Amino acid sequence: MPGEGRCPDCGSTELVEDSHYSQSQLVCSDCGCVVTEGVLTTTFSDEGNLREVTYSRSTGENEQVSRSQQRGLRRVRDLCRVLQLPSTFEDTAVAYYQQAYRHPGIRAARLQKKEVLVGCCVLITCRQHNWPLTMGTICALLYADLDVFSGTYMQIVKLLGLDVPSLCLADLVKTYCSSFKLFQASPSVPAKYVEDKEKMLSRTLQLVELADETWLVTGRHPLPVITAATFLAWQSLQPSERLRCSLARFCKLANVDLPCPASSRLQELLAVLLRMAEQLAWLQVLRLDKRSVVKHIGDLLQHRHTLVRKAFRDGTAELDGEGKELQGQGLGPGQGKAEAASSSLDLPEGKRPASPALLLPPCMLKPPKRICPPPPISTVTGDEDISDSEIEQYLRTPQEMRDFQKAQAATGVPNPP
Repeated sequence: MPGEGRCPDCGSTELVEDSHYSQSQLVCSDCGCVVTEGVLTTTFSDEGNLREVTYSRSTGENEQVSRSQQRGLRRVRDLCRVLQLPSTFEDTAVAYYQQAYRHPGIRAARLQKKEVLVGCCVLITCRQHNWPLTMGTICALLYADLDVFSGTYMQIVKLLGLDVPSLCLADLVKTYCSSFKLFQASPSVPAKYVEDKEKMLSRTLQLVELADETWLVTGRHPLPVITAATFLAWQSLQPSERLRCSLARFCKLANVDLPCPASSRLQELLAVLLRMAEQLAWLQVLRLDKRSVVKHIGDLLQHRHTLVRKAFRDGTAELDGEGKELQGQGLGPGQGKAEAASSSLDLPEGKRPASPALLLPPCMLKPPKRICPPPPISTVTGDEDISDSEIEQYLRTPQEMRDFQKAQAATGVPNPP
């Protein structure tokens, strides 16, 4: 390395680089003086001027990984191994964690948010590879709060600009129902409550698809709907022995947590099934309720698409279609009314059959009550300022004055002062 510096002893410029074991040195070839020993690689100009560079100013300090980041990377790998994810998933999750950690808002965040960041990167990777994994599963493994996790998840997706597809509902049903402890006999599960896994999954999928078609899933957390559908599917397979079992006891037997809205989703599913049962002639005479309709879920799901169209359709469009059909057959309006009355199911005279329910989301059928703000209290004291526009309303033009005087003279009423 001649020509890059001078020897401090003899002033020679003949400096050569000599490797002593694994440590590089600059040595003067004339007098043998060791000029520098173990100079750190740096982007500063100090090294070119043969000056010592402290480690805090070197590139090694700038590129080193902090303890917090090292701990997070280890937890990302451990979480992927616990979930038995492929190695490609692990590499992608680690890369997302490193990208997110470079942002100042994440690096300076609290420890709780950094712990949640581990699960967010793993969940994003699984969603992109269509791997069925729920947010609740990650929160249970990390002992994390669901609200903090969901907020951090949305923040990371926005910061990194990622395209994360939504989770497939069918895959979620299969993954969630596989964790139920109802497919093998055990001391905690009686034999009458044990059910075949494939039968239960098949019926649960049909009920979840029915809930999706009737707007019970849109904009809502899927797990309460799946829990309610699984409970109805389990009851309908052996209704004589399972109708007395409540939803809370079912979740306890299955060793799963009972989501808070699951009871409401259960009532909504039963209401849909009752509307469908009203369209079957052999079920109309039974006067079914929300308890007895569970026995006929198999028949209702077999004709699901037809019953949904009949139970939820536009009544106005139906009447218009019937009118056009009657006109095409050459029947008059009186004859059409007589035939419509005779086709009704023994309704009293003067009563019309019930119109089909509207197929709308629950938030539109039962909108939340809006709080009306109280009207502002206005007190008139007589001291208010009068605007110019209001004053001009009382001023008359010369033409109006002449017309007013003529009217006063014609009626004989004296002019006001």
